[in-house]
Amino acid sequence: MNYLHTHSLALIADRDNHMSTDSATPTRLDKWLWAARFYKTRAQASEAINGGHVKLNGQRTKPGARVQIGDQLFIRKQSLSFDITVRELAQRRSPASVAQQLYEETAESVTRRETQQAARREAARLNPRPTHKPDKRERRKIIRFVNKYSQEKP
Repeated sequence: MNYLHTHSLALIADRDNHMSTDSATPTRLDKWLWAARFYKTRAQASEAINGGHVKLNGQRTKPGARVQIGDQLFIRKQSLSFDITVRELAQRRSPASVAQQLYEETAESVTRRETQQAARREAARLNPRPTHKPDKRERRKIIRFVNKYSQEKP
């Protein structure tokens, strides 16, 4: 075997080691949230954890906290919230179909999230967007109207 062949075999073995989900090795919380596709980047995951939007076993935590199988996570993203149980650990980001296997969401969490989404859709339906942006003439009318009623009269 030549050097190139040996080197490429070592790279393939190294890649396979990183791709596996090793259940014995605890994973950083920010890395797990990124691998489970709750956040697009680890920086966003760290920011959410530091902001108190992610709780590990009911406690505020740090991005470097170790996640283990069976841990309970509460994740709040925008107006949605997730109550999940960690089923598997991952060091690498995988396709969404694989990432969904990393956790199990509670039934109450699913129903709560569905009702929140339905309420948001209903609110959007009741408050339609304007068909167009105001043109120059309409903007001037808006400014005059706002200025007329924003000034306090003695």
